[in-house]
Amino acid sequence: MAKKFPGFPEGKFHLTPIPAQFFSELLPEIEELAELKLTLYIFWRLDRMEQAFRYLRYEEISRDELFMQGLGDTPAEAEAALSHALEQAVNRGTLLQSDTPARTSQSPLYFLNSPKGRAALEALLRGDWRPVEDDRIPVELAPAPANIFRLYEENIGPLTPMLAEALREAENEYPAIWLEDAVRIAVKNNKRNWNYIQAILRRWQREGRDERKDRGDSEEIRRRYTEWESSDEQGSDEESQD
Repeated sequence: MAKKFPGFPEGKFHLTPIPAQFFSELLPEIEELAELKLTLYIFWRLDRMEQAFRYLRYEEISRDELFMQGLGDTPAEAEAALSHALEQAVNRGTLLQSDTPARTSQSPLYFLNSPKGRAALEALLRGDWRPVEDDRIPVELAPAPANIFRLYEENIGPLTPMLAEALREAENEYPAIWLEDAVRIAVKNNKRNWNYIQAILRRWQREGRDERKDRGDSEEIRRRYTEWESSDEQGSDEESQD
């Protein structure tokens, strides 16, 4: 029996833009479930990329275990379904495919057939641009972020009314995935307190977040965020004295 969906959560969550033309022209024509899943997945994944030219390779999609689980009962079935779905999406014109570079093992690039996707493919064909894989941060499907109150109680400790209000304000101010990742970092570094979590969030907000650094050496992460917490606490003390 399929797992029952609990419903969409309260609070802010990321929305994926899908052109109305998809519903009026593509959806009525798509007959196979794998192609439909792939098309929706492409919209979702490209929207979460930050590069000027956004594309996907077969290998990047096939490494997303949660997505692939929905394409087949076995890895072989899922990969066959993905290959067929990509071929259908290209033939339909939903996706644009680059040619496989000669004398290399690289796989083709897949672009959405949108103004940006067409411009990227044209720039690639002219030689004005080439993909740089090291600059790409992996994006994969994952379960929806947990409710911030449950997340805190399960990983940090019991809630007080004042702390609950602080969490509610943070939920309105920061993306849900930031809250979840900040709690994860606090637990990993054995700094289970709100001040530490808040220091991480404030620094991400001020200076931007580099997800590649947050997946790096655990000791370096611990040292960096400890320094951030100290500097933020010092700043708070100075503000209270003014």
